[in-house]
Amino acid sequence: MIKIPVEVSARHVHLTQHDLEVLFGEDFVLPKAKELSQTGEFASTEVVALVGAKNKIENVRVLGPCRTFTQIEVSRTDCFFLGNQAPLRLSGKVIRSGAIKIIGPKGELDLTEGLIVAKRHLHVNPDEARDLGVLNNQNIKILVDGPRQTIFGEVEVRVNENFNMNVHLDTDEANAAGVVGDTYCEIIK
Repeated sequence: MIKIPVEVSARHVHLTQHDLEVLFGEDFVLPKAKELSQTGEFASTEVVALVGAKNKIENVRVLGPCRTFTQIEVSRTDCFFLGNQAPLRLSGKVIRSGAIKIIGPKGELDLTEGLIVAKRHLHVNPDEARDLGVLNNQNIKILVDGPRQTIFGEVEVRVNENFNMNVHLDTDEANAAGVVGDTYCEIIK
């Protein structure tokens, strides 16, 4: 069996260049704090606040580079705390998603859509997909190793030549499975 790294995808924000400038100022360039596992993706040094119907979450990390759509990824627990509804979606599927207010140091955005709970997924490049015997958009089951060994179904495979192999779980899922440090999973056939 091929062991696949598991990563925790904590709450975060992806912004368009326009929305970045509304929140941080004209001609703002998103500074890099650290590279992420997917090629070209990075965590910035910048954070924003999310304001929901009931509560506010401060210090939500902005990820780069800028995208063609603004997207806010939270856990289901975050939705309960904020008091906002968000559908379970793959990244990039923001049409008719949840509403949220974002506050930055220079401005704020009242978004009518963009808030999602990210669907768990497996990133692989075409060679890794072939080795694992999986196809793009296929839903698979995985077994997460560890003291709270857990099986997750409905893990969507995402194949792209720029991807590096790993499974992304949100914080609720990772906590349920006891994911800490170097945690691995395998596909259940």
